[in-house]
Amino acid sequence: MFVVVGLGNPGKNYFHTRHNVGFDTMDLLAYRNNIVINKLKFKSIYGEGTIGGEKVLLIKPQTYMNNSGMAVLGLYNFYKIPLENIIVVVDDVDIEFGHIRIRKKGSAGSHNGLKSIIYHLQSENFPRVKIGIGNKREGQDLADFVLSRFNKDERADIDFAIEKAALAVETIIAYDINKAMNEFNKKGN
Repeated sequence: MFVVVGLGNPGKNYFHTRHNVGFDTMDLLAYRNNIVINKLKFKSIYGEGTIGGEKVLLIKPQTYMNNSGMAVLGLYNFYKIPLENIIVVVDDVDIEFGHIRIRKKGSAGSHNGLKSIIYHLQSENFPRVKIGIGNKREGQDLADFVLSRFNKDERADIDFAIEKAALAVETIIAYDINKAMNEFNKKGN
């Protein structure tokens, strides 16, 4: 069994913001794999289904970004899932805009959602698919930037990146993380 956690903030005010590309990826994965995300539990809305022959839960924590770890810990404790089967999809300001990077494990960097998950799981050893959302403008507050929406030109590129992220998640589940990293961590991706 795999759990795919898309990070974001709940509510209309945050819909399609830079910080919510994880939620957007969950919606696309649900659509592509005929999974309905409509159940409430573990401080999340989620859906159950199958990807690549494996049972999967697609999770959108409702705890707000900075407390994402509370939702992940509840799932982890309930299902006793190996950490390597918890895939986190997250925005990243340090990756080139529209690119994705897959990592088997690692630090949170400046991302408060990842910091919360690492704190609650007491481990950095879970895979993540990071989506480059660009970087703030000079003098702009980071919180204001990540809570902003993409302009029309950026939206097309970010939608393509979300498609790549969804395909990367499907590859991790159907094959393994090494195949996904070899395929999606290439230069120019």
